[in-house]
Amino acid sequence: MRLAIDGGIPVRSEAWGSSYICTEEINEKEKEYVLRVLDKKRLFRWAPECLTDSETSKLENLYCERLGVTHALAVNSGTSALLATLIAAGIGPGDEVIIPAFTFIATASAVVLAGAVPVIVDIDETLTISPKSILNALTKYTKAIIPVHMKGVPSQMDEIMKIAKDNKLIVIEDNAQANGGMYKGKQLGSIGDAACFSFQQNKLVTSGEGGLIATNNSEIFSRACIYHDVGLLFRDVSKNTVNFPSFPAENYRMSELNAAIGLAQSERIDNLVGRLRKIKQKIIAGIQDVSLIELQRVPDVEGDSSCYVIFYLPSPQITMRFSMALKKEGIPNNVLRSRGFSDRHIYTNWDFILNKRAIYEASNPWSNGWYKGDVEYSLEMCQKTLQLLSRAIAIPLHQNLTTRDCDDAIEAIHKVSNNLLNL
Repeated sequence: MRLAIDGGIPVRSEAWGSSYICTEEINEKEKEYVLRVLDKKRLFRWAPECLTDSETSKLENLYCERLGVTHALAVNSGTSALLATLIAAGIGPGDEVIIPAFTFIATASAVVLAGAVPVIVDIDETLTISPKSILNALTKYTKAIIPVHMKGVPSQMDEIMKIAKDNKLIVIEDNAQANGGMYKGKQLGSIGDAACFSFQQNKLVTSGEGGLIATNNSEIFSRACIYHDVGLLFRDVSKNTVNFPSFPAENYRMSELNAAIGLAQSERIDNLVGRLRKIKQKIIAGIQDVSLIELQRVPDVEGDSSCYVIFYLPSPQITMRFSMALKKEGIPNNVLRSRGFSDRHIYTNWDFILNKRAIYEASNPWSNGWYKGDVEYSLEMCQKTLQLLSRAIAIPLHQNLTTRDCDDAIEAIHKVSNNLLNL
């Protein structure tokens, strides 16, 4: 069958669906919760006596129950959640934090803003941080690991937690991209010492902008409460937590309007992820016999939040040809290393990190006198990551994709694979 890229008839001509999973779910519940805030005429969780009537508190309680954790703290972004958690965990000048080479730049930035040094290591075929790379990067200055559950796929948490336990390291899960995912029966965000979520519009659930910290560690929670509230004590942290004197801090508080939207969205996350999983499983079942492609390795298939179908081709050149042909057949996709812009999810585009550039030289964590390590960066330092991303095609999924949509994707992948030698 002639490929569309060669003038043939494409498999499909219909639109694939919205790029925003979360906003497609907006309905009467979001309106009801937002109007509830406006009717109260209180846009901010103002005082302790109002906490039981606070949308922000309800959002936090929902995540405590979902994750099975003791504490949750809503903040104004995923980046704020990362920085507040690092500060709360006592990570700062002189420390090294191991992060993957494939994650949004905010993960690295938060480490630097906390005064610590990011140590960038390779991912593996899961597209999440490689446990072997973590082991190879350990030094006497290593204080923490931030595994990032990228593209909805859980990191290899058993191996990571063992490394952390053996070396007395803190584990902070970056769960910005896998809300609703699981790992061996445990909710992502409930496994490490603390976890950070994002509710930005590209995520599975949104509050427009927003984030959340989850932890069972009362000390981390108490210090995060102080740090997110300009050094004050927004709530009474004496109950089931640890009291600390105040210290200089930022304002990362979430508004009641953001919380109302995030609450409505979060109440349906299991249904949303369940629909995505069925779609991904159907497509995967239909293409697993294609000998040319290698499916992404998923550490826990049942825990995948299933935002993407990702597979590898034998070489970067074949991958680019396959991607272009697949687009012409009506199936949107991207080669993860070649999305047409300087993708800040790839370490080679973290210019200020690679150049060890801070806001002020006096606050530069690499040269302020506290750091005694010798971490170095280069564009070529994580070759496995670059090779994997150059061979990886990602097809975005949408919860409203139909059986026909899935069949079209399966047909198009088979069609392009069968004709690839003619491209």
